[in-house]
Amino acid sequence: MTTTAPETTEVPTGPIHGLYTEGDAIADTKAPDVPIAKMWDQRKFDAKLVNPSNRRKLSVIIVGTGLAGASAAATLGEAGYHVKSFCYQDSPRRAHSIAAQGGINAAKNYNDDGDSVYRLFYDTVKGGDYRSRETNVYRLAEESANIIDQCVAQGVPFAREYGGLLDNRSFGGVQVARTFYAAGQTGQQLLIGAYQAMERQVADGTVEQFTRHEMLELIVVEGRARGIIARDMVTGEIETHLADAVVLASGGYGNVFYLSTNAMGCNTTAIWRAHRKGAYFGNPCYTQIHPTCIPVAGDYQSKLTLMSESLRNDGRIWVPKRREDCDKDPREIPEADRDYYLERIYPSFGNLVPRDIASRQAKYVCDEGRGVGPLVGDFRRGVYLDFSEALARMSKEAVAEKYGNLFDMYQRITGESPYEVPMRIYPAVHYTMGGLWVDYDLETTIPGLYATGEANFSDHGANRLGASSLMQCLADGYFVLPNTLRDYLANGPYPKVSEDSPEVVEARAAVEDRITRLLGVQGERSVDSFHKELGQIMWEYCGMERTEEGLLKAIDLIRALRDEYWRNVRVLGSAETLNQSLEKAGRVADFLELGELMCIDALHRRESCGGHFRAESQTEDGEALRHDDEFAYVAAWEFTGEGDKPVLHKEDLVYKAIELKQRSYK
Repeated sequence: MTTTAPETTEVPTGPIHGLYTEGDAIADTKAPDVPIAKMWDQRKFDAKLVNPSNRRKLSVIIVGTGLAGASAAATLGEAGYHVKSFCYQDSPRRAHSIAAQGGINAAKNYNDDGDSVYRLFYDTVKGGDYRSRETNVYRLAEESANIIDQCVAQGVPFAREYGGLLDNRSFGGVQVARTFYAAGQTGQQLLIGAYQAMERQVADGTVEQFTRHEMLELIVVEGRARGIIARDMVTGEIETHLADAVVLASGGYGNVFYLSTNAMGCNTTAIWRAHRKGAYFGNPCYTQIHPTCIPVAGDYQSKLTLMSESLRNDGRIWVPKRREDCDKDPREIPEADRDYYLERIYPSFGNLVPRDIASRQAKYVCDEGRGVGPLVGDFRRGVYLDFSEALARMSKEAVAEKYGNLFDMYQRITGESPYEVPMRIYPAVHYTMGGLWVDYDLETTIPGLYATGEANFSDHGANRLGASSLMQCLADGYFVLPNTLRDYLANGPYPKVSEDSPEVVEARAAVEDRITRLLGVQGERSVDSFHKELGQIMWEYCGMERTEEGLLKAIDLIRALRDEYWRNVRVLGSAETLNQSLEKAGRVADFLELGELMCIDALHRRESCGGHFRAESQTEDGEALRHDDEFAYVAAWEFTGEGDKPVLHKEDLVYKAIELKQRSYK
C-alpha cells in the first residue's frame, strides 16, 4: 500500500506545467429551476412539440446501435422522424451492449427492503464519489422503473422468483436488491428487445439502416451538427450523410488501454472527431476498473474477459494470509490462513463494496506479494472468488441456475471448473465515465449534436455503480432523448445542406487526406504494436494509481509515440476495399490523441476520487481523499487545434438534494 502522507499535500489551483489553459466556466442551463423531484416533468412540459406531419420532414442520424442507439432509433422512428442508423458491425445485434452480463438497476422496491427513487439517486451520486451532476442522476433514477416496464412489454425474459414476480439481486455499493437480470445474459436480452423495436421501424420505413459503416468525421454547418462522413467498410467508399440533427451513441473509449473488457472494435473515433470539431470532452480521465475479470495470462493477449459483478453476491473474495501459501492449491489452505480482506476492511458492505474500492484493494494485496495464480512477469495478478460456501449452502443445482453460463464461460477460458476450484479474478479496464460534455437535454456544446449512453459523461461521476450502464443507455434512448431532441427539432426543418457546400467538402477532404496519409507512411511497425505500447503507458501511469511524476512521464512518452506513429506505422492494403488494418490505424491515431488528454486531465485533478487514486492524496489508512474545495467540478476540455494546448472549462457541481461528504463503506 502506498504510504505518502495526505494531509500535507498542497493543491495547486492554476494550470500545471503549462500543459493547458483555463477558459470561461461552463454551466448546464437546460435544467429547470424547480425542486429536483419536479424538474424532469417540468422540462418535458417546457420542451416544444413537433406535430406528426412535420416529423416526417425531419431527419436524425444516430451513430451506434447498442442499447442507447437502438432504443433511440426505435423511439424516434416510432414517433415518425426519419432516422439513419449507423454501426460498424455487420448487424446491430453485435453492438457491445450484448456483452453486459449481470443486470439492470431500477427503483421498483419489489423486495420491500427500503429502496426508492431517492435511494437509487443517492447511491449513484455517492458511488460516483460526488463527481456527477445530481440533476441528471435524479432523472435517471426516476426513469429506471419505466425501463423495466418497457422491456417486460417487449418480452425480455427477466428472471422471476417463485411467485412469478421479477427477481432481484444486489450489486456493489448498495444495501438493497434492485438489479433485474436475465441469467448472465442481461445485455444480450435487452439488446434483442431494442433491436426488435428498431427493426420494426426499419420495416415501416422510418429507420434506414447502414451496417458496416464507420463514422470518420462530423459535418458542422453554420455552427450546427448537420451530418457525418462515413466509410463503407466493405467497399471502401467514402459517403456523405446529412440530417437535421446528429446523435452519437457510440459507446466508450476503454480500449485506449489496449487490454480491456471491451470488444476489440470499440473505439473513440466518433466522439473524438466531434471533440475536434468543437464538442467539449468531460472528465476524460474517469475510467472504471472492474474488479471481477479473468486475470491476464500472458503478453500474447489482446482482450480481457469480464466475469459479472453479480458473482459477488455469493462468491467470497480472499487471498492467503502468507506469501508462502500463494502457490498452493486453494482447497488445501485452511480457513484460518485465508484473508477475506473486503469483509475484514468493509464489514457493512463486504464483498459488495463499489467497484473502485474492490479493485484498489485487490491491487494492494497483490502488490504485497499475496496474489494467486501463475506468475506474469514478476507478480501473481489474481485473487480468489470462492463459491465453496455457496455450494454448500444452496446446492450445485441452485448455484448453476443463477450463474451457470458464467461458470461455463470461465471454465472454457481457463480450463478450471468454479464448482471445484475457486475462480481467479483481477481488476481490468471496463467502462469510461468520461465522454462528451452534455447538458440536461443531452446536447453537446455543438448545437444539434447529442450524445447518449456511455458516449457522454453525465451520470456516473468518478465511478459507475454496477448494473447502471444498461439503465442509463435505455433511459437516454427510450425516455430522455425523444423528449429533449424534439425541443431542438421543433425549430426545423433546417435549411437544406448541399453535398457541395464548403463545410461538407472540407469534411470529406479531411477524411480522404487522413486515409491517404495513413496508407502512405509505409513504415516498419504494425498498428497493433503501437496500440499495445500506448496501452502499457496508460495502464502504468494513468490506471488505478497515479502520481504527478508518472503522469508527466506518460505525456512525454505518448507524444513521442504519436510522433513515431506518423513516421513509422505500416498500414497494409488499400483504401478501396475491406481493410481492417486501415480501420485500426484510424482508431489508434485517435487513441494516441485522447490518451494525452486523459493524462493531462488526471494530472490537473490532484485528488483521489472514485477509482482515480492519486498517491499524493490519501487518508492515513490508505483510502481515497477528495478535495471538494478545489475539485468539485466537471472538467470540460475544449480542442483548440492540433498541437495546441487544450482549454479547461469548469462546470461547478452544486449539490442541493444530497449532502457532500467523504464516502465510507465500512
